[in-house]
Amino acid sequence: MTQRKTALVTGAGRGIGRAVALALAGIGYEIALTARTESELADAAAAIRSKGGIAEVFPCDLTEQGAIKQLANAVQEKFSPLDLLVNNAGSAVFKPVWELSAEDWLHSLTINLTAAFLLTRAFLPQMMTRRQGRIINISSVTGLKAIDGQAAYCAAKHGLNGFTKSLALELRPYNIAVHAVCPGGVDTQMSRDAMPHRDKTGWMTPEDVAQTVLYLVSLSPRTAIDFVTMRRFDSEPLA
Repeated sequence: MTQRKTALVTGAGRGIGRAVALALAGIGYEIALTARTESELADAAAAIRSKGGIAEVFPCDLTEQGAIKQLANAVQEKFSPLDLLVNNAGSAVFKPVWELSAEDWLHSLTINLTAAFLLTRAFLPQMMTRRQGRIINISSVTGLKAIDGQAAYCAAKHGLNGFTKSLALELRPYNIAVHAVCPGGVDTQMSRDAMPHRDKTGWMTPEDVAQTVLYLVSLSPRTAIDFVTMRRFDSEPLA
């Protein structure tokens, strides 16, 4: 019998994280779900279990370093070894620079970048020992270009993309694959809250991003894909 693979998905209570968790469960992964809101996590876990999947809930505030350490310990105790880490949790504060507070700036960097670093570092030892594993960072096209009014988010996602590149290089000798998914407009609660006046007609869905994650986990070990850029069909290709 083939051993089931395990995955931790952050920001899994809603939006892209929830869609990714359900998609991975659909192909046989046992899923550790984490986010701040326990009720949303419980709903996602119930959806997975209703289809015969295995899911456990680990509520956590990823802005707290101590909480991340406790999360990693709990997940490793229940789901060791971990095969896949999906760093999806994110937060958007869209303001011009002169309106950004230091708190806005630090929060954006913490949730979009530092949390991914801390979680990656927590799970690397077991992946390196086994010489296998996969890390997928859910980034954004905002990490590839400048967007007016999104300086904090741009800085964080550019940082996440740089982290992804370095990590892929460092982990190559350990057969650990590292990818970043960079979608453009996705119709999520976060995008609705951050851009309430934008027409979301034609925007991608969380399930579209989840399909890309499934593609990445299906790759041959002979293949390396660093970045997947996704855009709305009616948008312009990136330069």
